[in-house]
Amino acid sequence: MSSAQDMSSTGGTGEAEDDLQAPARLRALTSWQANKVSTVGARMTVRHMPLTARADFAVLAALEEYGPLSQADLGRRLGLDRNDVSGIVKRLESGGHVDRRADPEDRRRNVVTVNRAGLHYLDEIQSHADQAQAELLAGLDADERRQLHALLEKTLGAHGHEPA
Repeated sequence: MSSAQDMSSTGGTGEAEDDLQAPARLRALTSWQANKVSTVGARMTVRHMPLTARADFAVLAALEEYGPLSQADLGRRLGLDRNDVSGIVKRLESGGHVDRRADPEDRRRNVVTVNRAGLHYLDEIQSHADQAQAELLAGLDADERRQLHALLEKTLGAHGHEPA
């Protein structure tokens, strides 16, 4: 059975594979396979971390990597609506994970900085994300995982997305 067939099989329902299998032409599309893997990965991520932790992870990772950012810049970097960023930052601030202050250059903007507690929380969330990734990629050895990551990075890069 091919990996495409594996991904389109019963999905744990116990029904016969032939009854649920997508057409071969569809299974042959890399974009279809990537979408299915994304869906499976999202389900695994949900099992390991709640929705709020996923949003927190993205914001904290951006602050760790890029340093203090305005809420607007966080939204642009992460592809999130500014209202969503505001809610995430408020939650992280009330949890003691980030510090928010007015931008000295433009008092209308807030600058957000991750603090020590936020970095600790980021490490906790990372361990949950790592568990989900390990579960998703369980069928691949370490070298295959690196190859897959490199190929996905190359594909995204060819379409204007910066490398991970």
